[in-house]
Amino acid sequence: MAVRELPRRSENEPLLDEPDVGAPETPVESIVEAQAVDKVYDTGRVEVHALRGVSFSVEAGEMVSIMGPSGSGKTTLLNCLSGLDRVDGGEVLIDGVPLSSMSDEERTDYRARRMGFVFQFYNLMPVLSAVENVELPLLVARVPAKEARRKALAALELVGLADRAAHVPDELSGGQRQRCTIARALVNEPAIVWADEPTGDLDSENAQEIVALMRRLNRERGLTFLIVTHDISVGRATDRIVRMVDGEIVGEERLEVRR
Repeated sequence: MAVRELPRRSENEPLLDEPDVGAPETPVESIVEAQAVDKVYDTGRVEVHALRGVSFSVEAGEMVSIMGPSGSGKTTLLNCLSGLDRVDGGEVLIDGVPLSSMSDEERTDYRARRMGFVFQFYNLMPVLSAVENVELPLLVARVPAKEARRKALAALELVGLADRAAHVPDELSGGQRQRCTIARALVNEPAIVWADEPTGDLDSENAQEIVALMRRLNRERGLTFLIVTHDISVGRATDRIVRMVDGEIVGEERLEVRR
C-alpha cells in the first residue's frame, strides 16, 4: 500500500525551516481523524470498554489537549490514534489514510518517519549522551551518521539544549531531560507530536518551561501537538481541550490563546 507523502526537504536544508511567508494559503486539513472508534480490553473475566464510539479530528498546525479523570481513556485514545494500539471498531485516518489499510510494517515505518513521541518519564537511554539519544531514531532508520548527528545537534539547539549535548541523562535536570525528549521527537521532522503527560514528572517551574517550549514550537514552526494531561494549566495553553469520561468525549472547549 502506498502511503501519501508530504513534500520532503532536500538534505542541504536546515532542520525545521521557517515557513515561506510568501507562499499561498492552503486549506486547513485534518491530520488525524477518529471515526466512531471503539477499544475493548478483554481480561478473561471481564471486558473493559476503554473507548466508546469516539469521533473527533485534529487539524494540521493545531495544539490539542485531552483531559479527564484517570481511567477515562485518554492514553488509550492517544495510542489508538498513533497506531501504537489497534482499534476494535471504527477507523483512524492519518493524513487521510486509514490505519487499518496499513500493514504492521507500514504503520511502524510511518510512525518512525512522520510522528514524534514525548512521554512522562523521558525514555532516554542512560548510557548515551543527549545528542546520541536524539540521533538514535535516525540511525535506526539508517540515516547516515554524519547527517543524523547534524540533525540531532540542530534539534537540541532548537530546544535550548545545545550546550548539554555531550551530557548523559543523569547529568541533566528533569526539565533538561524532557527538552532532550522533545528534541528526539522533532529530529525526524514529524507531521504530528504525541505527548503523554509531558509535565507529569516535573516541578511547576520546569512544567511551565516545557509547556512554553511546545507552544513556541507550535506557533513558530506550525507543529501539530496532541497532548494527554491532567494539568489544567497545560490544557489552557492549547487551542482546544477535549474532555473524556468513561471512554467517551463529553465536551470540547476552544480557547482564545494569546498568540
